[in-house]
Amino acid sequence: MEEIDLVLEDTKERMEKTVQFLTKELTKVRAGKAMPNMLDGINVDYYNVQTPIIQVASISTPDNRTLFIKPWDKTIIQDIEKAITESNLGLNPQNDGENIIINIPPLTEERRLVLIKQIKNEGEKEKISIRSVRKESNEYIKKLSNDGASEDEIRTGEDQIQKITNSYIEKIDNIIGIKEKELITI
Repeated sequence: MEEIDLVLEDTKERMEKTVQFLTKELTKVRAGKAMPNMLDGINVDYYNVQTPIIQVASISTPDNRTLFIKPWDKTIIQDIEKAITESNLGLNPQNDGENIIINIPPLTEERRLVLIKQIKNEGEKEKISIRSVRKESNEYIKKLSNDGASEDEIRTGEDQIQKITNSYIEKIDNIIGIKEKELITI
């Protein structure tokens, strides 16, 4: 039945968005190496508007342990420094009047364990989202019996949804495993 195919396609799209969201969230978890995207999600008070830091400054990494932030407007250097300090990233920005330099300390064993726990929790939240999509899709397919779908078509649709769900849960497990290994080995 064509409607079941549409439900399956929609299910895949929604689950793929969940995996993409997880991947994006995990880039914010630092693994002891300086990366400009570590500052994604930090907003700066720029003329009373919360603005992403990337929109008010250039961010570069001169080496593996240093972030270099060059604000386009020198008057907001304190605001950028404050936003970074108040974020939960554990970074200690220093400014020289024109630029902000952040030295990334190596991860301690304790911090690594906290980050691993954090990424596992994020993975579990996204698995719940995947299962929620599965539930909604299955409920929609069951309603198709009123529109003339046979029991076999419904059962086949539910089986396919379960296979899709399993594959996306496995993707999440793989992404978490890779990030966990990255945190342990650095």
